[in-house]
Amino acid sequence: MTAPIEGSAVLESRYREIHRVTLVGALVNAIVAVVKLVAGVVGNSQALIADGIHSVADLASDFLVLFAAKHGAKEADENHPYGHGRIETLATLGLGVALVATGLGIGWDAVVRLRSPELLLVPGSVALAVAFVSIFAKEWVFQYTIRVARRLKSALLEANAWHSRSDAIASIVAVVGIAGAMAGYPKLDAIAAIGVAFMIAKIGWDLAWHGAHELIDTGLAPEELAEIRTAILSVDGVRAVHGLRTRKMAGGALVDVHVLVDTEISVSEGHYISDSVYSRVVNRVGDIRDMLVHIDPEDDELLPRPVAVELPMRSQITAQLEVAWSHIEEARQIEKLTLHYLHGGIHAEVLLPLALFQAPEQGHNLVAELTRAAEEVPTLKRLSVHFG
Repeated sequence: MTAPIEGSAVLESRYREIHRVTLVGALVNAIVAVVKLVAGVVGNSQALIADGIHSVADLASDFLVLFAAKHGAKEADENHPYGHGRIETLATLGLGVALVATGLGIGWDAVVRLRSPELLLVPGSVALAVAFVSIFAKEWVFQYTIRVARRLKSALLEANAWHSRSDAIASIVAVVGIAGAMAGYPKLDAIAAIGVAFMIAKIGWDLAWHGAHELIDTGLAPEELAEIRTAILSVDGVRAVHGLRTRKMAGGALVDVHVLVDTEISVSEGHYISDSVYSRVVNRVGDIRDMLVHIDPEDDELLPRPVAVELPMRSQITAQLEVAWSHIEEARQIEKLTLHYLHGGIHAEVLLPLALFQAPEQGHNLVAELTRAAEEVPTLKRLSVHFG
């Protein structure tokens, strides 16, 4: 049994929230980036210029988040049956790679300046003031964004929030470098720029690493798997759980699981148990985008699949039994034949009219005759005869 991908209303609501919080962050990033770059140039601070470039990268990431959130919120279609959540993952990976490249570029420029003292800049008080303001602005953006990201379980939005936090920390490093340069240690500004560059590259690496892991279908954490398993086992009719597999996708997860039930329950009861398993997991665990529940009458981990595949289907087994019982007149009155594929063989249940059991001795003889004749069918492991 498979559950549908998140409904369009849920995806649309999630997109609207991500869109709103990202636009607010983008506005702040745009203002901060322009002010820091201008102040860095006017105030002769390489660290502040590096920090300003970091803010521009923040602004670029905001637009990337908006793009990914919009297209990732599209409903599943024929070509994308699991939805478009991987767009968010790809955006996270791309953002990470871009940040690593940015960090390396800033770091290299700072190293060149350190090796050429005549290129070192001496920042002024304007640069120091702007760096202080940036710290508080970026920290506010982080706090605002991270709250929404954790509520929506959006890895991309959370990554963007931490990107803002890294900018705030980078501004602190810039403050130290600018203050040191103003105090007569001009190399501190370039050293601070290297520190900022390292932080940018580190954040980029973390984002790219997370995105790459999600693309190769990394599963949920052990504690989350334990929570899913507990929820499944709490459903009435579930005897055991095995084959539990998960993979992350854009703040949610896809789940496949095999559930062991009683051997000879009806198809409809098995389907109802699978529905109940899905509902219980979604209500208790949440963030499940799609769930496939496979109902097992026996533990198929202990039974090689080729054995089950080689067993004859109903039409074949019926034809074989008709041949075996061709000499038994009463066999033509069979009202129902139920087949159970268990333990690498077939168990058959036959229902005959109650009139054939009017004399108990006659009924027992008929059962014995049917059973002996059925032994000619090699895949038939057990035969049960009922009258009613």
